[in-house]
Amino acid sequence: MARPSLRPRGFDDLGLRRALGDRMLPLLVAAMAFLAALAGAGAVGAAALADHWRQGAGAAMTVQVPRPGSAATPVAGTAEETRVERVTAILRGTPGLADTHALPESELNELLRPWLGGLAETTSLPLPGVVAVRLAGDGMDDAGFAALAGRLAAAAPGTTIEAHRPWVRRLSLLARSLQACAWAALGLVTGVAACVIAVATRGGLAVRREVIETVHGLGATDGYIAQRFARRAAGLAGVGALIGAVAALPVLVGLANLAAPFTALDEAGASAGQWFAGGQWFAGGQWLAAVPAALWLGLPVLPLAAGMIGFATAQGTVRRWLRRLP
Repeated sequence: MARPSLRPRGFDDLGLRRALGDRMLPLLVAAMAFLAALAGAGAVGAAALADHWRQGAGAAMTVQVPRPGSAATPVAGTAEETRVERVTAILRGTPGLADTHALPESELNELLRPWLGGLAETTSLPLPGVVAVRLAGDGMDDAGFAALAGRLAAAAPGTTIEAHRPWVRRLSLLARSLQACAWAALGLVTGVAACVIAVATRGGLAVRREVIETVHGLGATDGYIAQRFARRAAGLAGVGALIGAVAALPVLVGLANLAAPFTALDEAGASAGQWFAGGQWFAGGQWLAAVPAALWLGLPVLPLAAGMIGFATAQGTVRRWLRRLP
């Protein structure tokens, strides 16, 4: 038969509820968790934008053919064709190009309508023929582009190629820079949170110094005292991070919906939104669908990470403080 314990369950023998209050520390950690969620969202968004630019504009190319309806230079053994038809045929036979589409006049008018309005269909300006090209895989290198430009210029003089790769490289570099800044901000927030927990722990040690010295003198080990402080700090940090994550969720949903037209997150987010809706759309489910799965997985990690940081920081702080006792 087990001997009954004289100490009630949950007895606070070190007075940690007064040493580490349940208001200021969770509030500060909640602010840090809120900033960490925004930094993580910035990193995920920058990566998604870079991928979208590479798969979108980076994989596209536009070829302009002046006087598209004019007859091309006759080539022995081939039927008579226009300049735009000759260019389109060359493009379709070029390796590294996945799709080639010569825009008809009606489609060109639709592209010009936002700028010319009703004059788009009645203008007498000599419009060039436009061929939209989609690159396959990695596309082609600079030497391949130069060789293709030479072949097109020989077949239809004046033909120009407008590739978006230089701009995409710059935009991708910008996105990677933003991503690096977001990760740096996340690391800074983590460091500040650890400092806040360390300061709060040292304050608690100062408040309960006499009690801790007495208990330590009666035989309490450094590990026992450090563990009690670490558990308290981990619990408060976890609660604070949970509050910060919940507060950040509406902001992340709004930002994700603003960024959805510029990223490729719609399909990935739709599955997450349907999962939260139990397979059925519900009020607000379409807004949740814009949030990428990485953020849905990252938000629940914040309280766990904050608790681990709080536990480790408090452990180290208390043990260093105890080693300095006479």
